[in-house]
Amino acid sequence: MIDDETQKDEATPEQDQGDSPAGPVGEEDSSSSQAAGEEPTSPPPAGDAVEEESEAPEAEGEVVEESEGGEAEGSEADEEAPAEKPKAEEKAEKKKDVIPGADLEPIAVEPEERPRSAEEQARLEAEEEERAQREAALVGDAEEEPKAASRAPAKIEGDARYLATGKRKTSIARVTVLPGSGKIEVNKRELEEFFPRPLHQTTVRQPLTTTGYEKSVDVRVRVHGGGISGQAGAVRHGIARALTKVDPELRGELKRRGFLTRDARAKERRKAGLKKARKRPQFSKR
Repeated sequence: MIDDETQKDEATPEQDQGDSPAGPVGEEDSSSSQAAGEEPTSPPPAGDAVEEESEAPEAEGEVVEESEGGEAEGSEADEEAPAEKPKAEEKAEKKKDVIPGADLEPIAVEPEERPRSAEEQARLEAEEEERAQREAALVGDAEEEPKAASRAPAKIEGDARYLATGKRKTSIARVTVLPGSGKIEVNKRELEEFFPRPLHQTTVRQPLTTTGYEKSVDVRVRVHGGGISGQAGAVRHGIARALTKVDPELRGELKRRGFLTRDARAKERRKAGLKKARKRPQFSKR
């Protein structure tokens, strides 16, 4: 009985080894099978391997193309994404770009016209007369229609004389107004001869034209001192003063236009050490 149990125990390890052969045993079996004459599994031919390799890159290329297409689609989607912004952001951007008040229309402020001086008025009237004369010469109508007076001039007696004195700068004019037809003599010469410039002629006639006495009185003037411009201003001042004696109601209109105001502007005297009234010699540092 003992011998049978020992035989069984010895047999069990062998059976266990046979059921689960180890790695070296499997190698031995393969080598033994080769030794027995069995044909080993041959590797695939070189042509097939090349074809497989060529197919692999194609597959890889397809994957790459797909990936590139995916990237392109993604980029297009990224580019389209900013365009599709919410309305609130678009409004905020527009508000930032637009300058506040740019849509408002500017208010046109008309500049206030400052009152013109008598000299400026005379210059403008002279320019208008010159322009009218040129147009009349072109058209052929040399005669101008007289302007209608604002009010009827006062009647002057045949032997009446109205004397007045006018001043401007260093010029003094003694004026005599008497009934007549509008003739003006300055130092026993015609107005156009003594004052050849239209500006000075217009300056002298301004009080008569304004009041409507241009064709109803004659004017005789004696003037001395100063220059041509100062003498014309002095004559105008004297005629305006004489007209206030003819008709006291003309004072308001003549005063409003500045014909009765003594223009005290004059050239400033030269000072010692200076070239003119205020011009100094050039200073040399060295």
